[in-house]
Amino acid sequence: MIQAYNRLVERFNKLYRFQHLSAITRWDQSAMMPSGGNQARSEALAELSSLMHELLTEEQVGQWIKEAGESADDLVTQRSIREMERSWRKASVMPADLVKAQSLASSKCEHAWRTQRPENDWKSFSANLKEVVKLAREEASIRAAASGAKGYDAMLELYEPGMTSSELDVLFGNLKSWLPETLQTVVEQQQNDSLIVSQGHYPTENQKALGLDVMKLLGFDFNHGRLDVSIHPFCGGVPEDVRLTTRYNEADFVESLMGTIHETGHARYNQNLPEDLRALPLGSYRSMGVHEGQSLFFEMQLGRSPAFLQLIRPLIVKHLTENQEDKRFSQTNLEKIYNRVKPGFIRVDADEISYPMHVILRYEIEKALIEGDLQVDDLPQVWDEKMQAYLGLSTGDNHSIGCMQDIHWPMGAFGYFPSYTLGAMYAAQQFSTVKRQLPDVENRISNGDLEPVFSWLTDNIWQQGSKLETHELYTQATGEPLNADHFKQHILSRYLTS
Repeated sequence: MIQAYNRLVERFNKLYRFQHLSAITRWDQSAMMPSGGNQARSEALAELSSLMHELLTEEQVGQWIKEAGESADDLVTQRSIREMERSWRKASVMPADLVKAQSLASSKCEHAWRTQRPENDWKSFSANLKEVVKLAREEASIRAAASGAKGYDAMLELYEPGMTSSELDVLFGNLKSWLPETLQTVVEQQQNDSLIVSQGHYPTENQKALGLDVMKLLGFDFNHGRLDVSIHPFCGGVPEDVRLTTRYNEADFVESLMGTIHETGHARYNQNLPEDLRALPLGSYRSMGVHEGQSLFFEMQLGRSPAFLQLIRPLIVKHLTENQEDKRFSQTNLEKIYNRVKPGFIRVDADEISYPMHVILRYEIEKALIEGDLQVDDLPQVWDEKMQAYLGLSTGDNHSIGCMQDIHWPMGAFGYFPSYTLGAMYAAQQFSTVKRQLPDVENRISNGDLEPVFSWLTDNIWQQGSKLETHELYTQATGEPLNADHFKQHILSRYLTS
């Protein structure tokens, strides 16, 4: 057993080093690479994906897992083998030629999307997307046959181990039963607010300086990471070298600041995963829903709270205005700006009440796409119908603010979108527990003492890696598995309590 397990550790260490290279080159492809390099970069990444697939799926790896599992006698090793087997099974069902084809197709589609979206070029985009969807359906079929799950559930498993579309239908059905009415009530209630809008002139360098100061406040380790710019904000890299990106609008600072805070939540999770297990699946993040739970904890639960806005207000004033009495940046107005509820077209700019409806729309569409109940050519019409039904808005023929707006489908990441709203629920449950265990936490936050919050997250979520299944992780951390009531109570408390 010891020899077999040691061989597995050695193999996963090698894979982790290749993952490092892949992550940094993909970051560069999105943030720094000249456009003319995309074809060569895509081919290089496809070769690397094939090599990593071969290393993970070699027959001897399965044999090592079997041998190690038969005699593992301590809990940590048993869990480590469980996660290694999970990774191995996910990869081993996939033919190498399909892995390579998907890498090439998604790189082509994503790269072209970066210019096709601003040009609203649906015809060209859809041609590329059809190939990505065709390959995703092939993957879903293969994974479903191997696991006995439905096609979409097999894809969902890649991002949310243990979650099913049946469970999502219940969770999202609950949201749809109360969220639209709450949205309408809050919008009507806020119409009477004397809000001073945030529009103005905010140079990019000032916004970046503000973002960097807030990242320092949030504990980001700049010795192991950096902030850059991309069309679509993201957090990539590896724990030793985390790469964040944001984007800037010189007419409005709101988007970039909260986008930076959001990605910093992802980064803090990555930087605080268990170091001694970092190269092994056991030391990785539990799921994308848990990952989004950290970023949304930072952005929504913490970042938009009155206590945190009070803390960062001096930084906002320092970097964005020379007038200390500028009423746009009063405490009251900042709270109104950052908790303004108004249905809009763009998911990443959505308020936290509208946001779940954006996710549910995408979930329903991508499930139908993967199951073959919806074709790519029908996407614009179905998107517009659902936008009208859920948010009262019509995208019409402007696909750049409709079905072309997100990077996930061009990347082939079908099954990812539910993670965002699951993350909002996890974030609410985490902060509810923190407030219960630390009754004075809001006073501490407003006074700049964030360490108790970070210590709770580190001990209960970040350092746990993938040692526990998701329901076990949250039961241990909060006293119960996922409970959507925490999200509902958060929304009602923040927006409807006068």
